[in-house]
Amino acid sequence: MPESLPPPGPESVNAEAWQAYAVHHLRRGTVLTEAQRIDWGFPGAGPDEAFLGELTGRRVLDLGCGTARHAARLVRAYGAQVDAVDAAPGQIERARARYGSLPGLRLVHADAVTHLRAAEPYDVIYAVNAVPYVDPRRLLPALATALKPGGTLCFSVLHTDSRGDGPTDELVDRPETLRFAGGGEATVRMWVLGTERWEELLTGHGLRVERVERVDAPDPAVNRASYRVFRARRPPRISARPRTAHPPVAHAALGVGAIVHGPRGLLLGRHRRGTWELPGGTVEPGESLEETVVRELREETGLRADPSHVRLLGTSLDRVEGVVRMTVGAVVDRWTGEPADQPGESVGDWRWYPLDRLPPSLFECSAQSLTAWRPDLPIDHAPAHFTPYAAAPVTAPPPAG
Repeated sequence: MPESLPPPGPESVNAEAWQAYAVHHLRRGTVLTEAQRIDWGFPGAGPDEAFLGELTGRRVLDLGCGTARHAARLVRAYGAQVDAVDAAPGQIERARARYGSLPGLRLVHADAVTHLRAAEPYDVIYAVNAVPYVDPRRLLPALATALKPGGTLCFSVLHTDSRGDGPTDELVDRPETLRFAGGGEATVRMWVLGTERWEELLTGHGLRVERVERVDAPDPAVNRASYRVFRARRPPRISARPRTAHPPVAHAALGVGAIVHGPRGLLLGRHRRGTWELPGGTVEPGESLEETVVRELREETGLRADPSHVRLLGTSLDRVEGVVRMTVGAVVDRWTGEPADQPGESVGDWRWYPLDRLPPSLFECSAQSLTAWRPDLPIDHAPAHFTPYAAAPVTAPPPAG
């Protein structure tokens, strides 16, 4: 499958529908007026461009840009450097016909997630009604890592459609109708979620929700549609989010973190409370530290390793809720299998991350182990005292077997 195409399923249905929409307007020769502001759901409605934060000279992404009217305005009015991305080639064709020669604007035909994973991080990412067309489980991790630390994400989503059908809290897509000007329509699939569910998803991927605006149709008696506009930010610091309101008991304060790094990147999983972390856990009585690494790696990810292929880096020492916490970072040089969620484990959604695109909200112990392994990594975390076990050069590990 070409990289510019979404995966099979609802997103492919949406890409085809928006391509049909674009072809309809290309045939009609539709010419839209220049944008005077960002319209988040209805013309002239919703917050103004100050909602996006500082734009002058910033690197900005318009996701699901359509004809790129909004992107062109931000380039002209603020001197922003804007990438405008859309999955429908016809929409990009319409945009290029009108704004193809505008300096500072780059028009890209690509799947949203594919682009986010490959692009350099942005200061600002915004999307006008485009987010609900992509599975949040696929889109939000890519959005979080495509923002620079301190960067801003703004997007609008459908909350109630024109018939008055409201949102759900379940991560399932539902059919909606895309109507064409002058006649014709197509069925799309959308994730229409409630405000609290969106906030929960954003927070779970390390983003801090700052503001939510409501945008209703001008005449609710005729059109009952309503949108919600979100502004979230990627925190400049990683999170030390507590796992519980109660401190750990003293005998459980020694743990390990397994650094599994290969050609596909660094293996990280997401804790049910939202932090991203290395495989690892508590040392059990009677086992060596190497054996703990192997056991935790198998229990949490399904990967198999031998203690002889575990290299202990040293101990990070800090204090949490009055209890001394010791974490031993370890590099696993060889392993077999593919990482997968394991029953009953609190960490899952295992993913490979490039070292220069680590997700926000790293668990503090994992961050400490990673900086002990690679001091050059740009990870900001609370100080911890690290005692190395042995000096060893940093080398790329051999491919996983």
